Amino acid sequence: MRLALYQPDQAGNVGTILRLAACLGVAVDIIEPCGFPWGDRALKRAGMDYAGLARVTRHADWESFDAALTGRLVLLTTKGETRLDAARFAPDDLLLLGSESAGAPPPVHRRAGLRVRIPQVAGTRSLNIAVAAGIALAEGLRQTEGWPL
Repeated sequence: MRLALYQPDQAGNVGTILRLAACLGVAVDIIEPCGFPWGDRALKRAGMDYAGLARVTRHADWESFDAALTGRLVLLTTKGETRLDAARFAPDDLLLLGSESAGAPPPVHRRAGLRVRIPQVAGTRSLNIAVAAGIALAEGLRQTEGWPL
């Protein structure tokens, strides 16, 4: 299982996700352009010394990411048809999160093999992407028995 971020624009969130990925032993794909310089202080502060342990692949754009994609693309989106608690994950799934400001564009939605939403109470818009990544990754690892030993 892997995580992917589509054109992220908050360095602190990316740092937090890199730390999460390093601790749980999953790789991260970054689909550029990012809305911040890669060496941003907030990225380093949020990732702490764990960010350097994360297995990161940076892709110049959506097309290069899509060409390299193996496994099923699972898009986490507030517009998802499938609730997280009803989704069935596979070990080679790639969990993709859109940018904080714009989400994922229509071509990304169309490419996804599964579009999943995390249930929330009425009147709330969305979760922080680092929080959403942690929730969805935890469920995916639980279902596929992918937790580190």
